[in-house]
Amino acid sequence: MPVLNQAFRQRLLQYAYLMRLHKPIGILLLLWPTLWALWIAGQGLPDLPVVAVFVAGVVLMRSAGCVINDYADRDFDPHVARTRDRPIAAGRVSGKEALLLFAGLCLIALGLVLLMNRLTVWLALVALFLAATYPFMKRYTHWPQVYLGAAFGWAIPMAFAAQTGEVPREAWLLFVANVLWATAYDTMYAMADREEDLKIGVKSTAILFGDADRAIIALVQVLLLFALALAGNAAGLGGYYYFGLLLAASLALYQQYLIRERQPQACLHAFLNNNWFGAAVFAGILLDYVARLNG
Repeated sequence: MPVLNQAFRQRLLQYAYLMRLHKPIGILLLLWPTLWALWIAGQGLPDLPVVAVFVAGVVLMRSAGCVINDYADRDFDPHVARTRDRPIAAGRVSGKEALLLFAGLCLIALGLVLLMNRLTVWLALVALFLAATYPFMKRYTHWPQVYLGAAFGWAIPMAFAAQTGEVPREAWLLFVANVLWATAYDTMYAMADREEDLKIGVKSTAILFGDADRAIIALVQVLLLFALALAGNAAGLGGYYYFGLLLAASLALYQQYLIRERQPQACLHAFLNNNWFGAAVFAGILLDYVARLNG
């Protein structure tokens, strides 16, 4: 029995690695825009059951996304230094196990979303399609980073639908902002793998942009901040929110500094720094509503 328990624990550990639970950055990058949407939709007081469902959904769907991504990349990952030790690439988890795990995570997420209203359920079907198809985009287009933004950002209209029963203008502005944000940070991430991706035939915006990568990322970041400003204006947010955007802008400048020489580790550092960008925007939203509710 102890041997069986040890084997079971090892199996669970490999599944946890496959879901990237030891690397929570993906959860955070999906969580921040979800929280932006929930707090704006709830005007500073979102329903706690809705928040709980969406936070759990973020963890489940990000985990499911990692599983299906590694399944899709099972023939590529063994040839890339950064990914060759992933559970499927290293042969510790089979493709069949990965598909079953992906299906199980999606079913649990679906069970949670069924607690929400009908509009949210219909939007969740789109979210499932985006999550399941995103990993295959890098084979067919140089724009998988934009598709990732749509997949990560779809929680925004879902959050508004769950909280208010509709998807207003500010929700779509936040969605556009998130697509721009993901395009910027995932291009930084792809810059770290550019040489190896070129060898194995994987497409990305980092490859497409070439030597113009830093300038295009900077332009995308400017458009991102503009879209966030428009969303804040549509939602009636005030000074604290725009101070949060100022902090976010300073972080974008720091990220530009990090990627100035296109060193892989520095590009990964810039990618990780986007956690603080998302946190700065949320802090501005939170403080604005706290000040308003206490005013």
